[in-house]
Amino acid sequence: MKPTLRLWLSGLALSLSTFAAQAAVSIDGINFQDTAQVAGQNLQLNGAGKRVRVIVDVYAMGLYVPKADNSAAALMQGPGPRSVRIVLMRDLTGADFAEAMTKGIEQNHSDAELAKLKTRLDDLGTAMKAFGQLRKGAVVQMNQVPGTGLQVIVNGETKVKGIPGDDFYTALLRIWLGDKPADKDLKKALLSNR
Repeated sequence: MKPTLRLWLSGLALSLSTFAAQAAVSIDGINFQDTAQVAGQNLQLNGAGKRVRVIVDVYAMGLYVPKADNSAAALMQGPGPRSVRIVLMRDLTGADFAEAMTKGIEQNHSDAELAKLKTRLDDLGTAMKAFGQLRKGAVVQMNQVPGTGLQVIVNGETKVKGIPGDDFYTALLRIWLGDKPADKDLKKALLSNR
């Protein structure tokens, strides 16, 4: 290979790797890659933002879906795998996490809808309480795996193997994308479709 061609190809490779490194979204130094894989399918980052409670940063979050969209309804009802990646920006207990999830689901569902979700919501709450202390920087990934249901992975370790039903994952997404989201600015960021 001629030296000029080799130099040009090296420059191109460097440019592409720099572009790929810069393509990730960064929220206060927490990086969310452009893609994630769930159940053998590549998902793309729809948006990322952070949850702020009063003035305290609680967590940064990215939403991964098969096809990007800026419609909350389309993202919640979409078929196939989906994933939420949460990185804690402060220490939390599993009980705190469970309480926040339950409250978010309750705020976005009627009593009749909650009745259909109750057993599965209780199962998730019990599993989350068993997480114990979650330190700042902990990564919680909540995947919708077709045929399996909700899978929760904490710092790379599977903690929940499957809570069934697409409806349950949709209920979970309503915490952030519903009519009464946990954080309106976070909802906007997740729908940004970058």
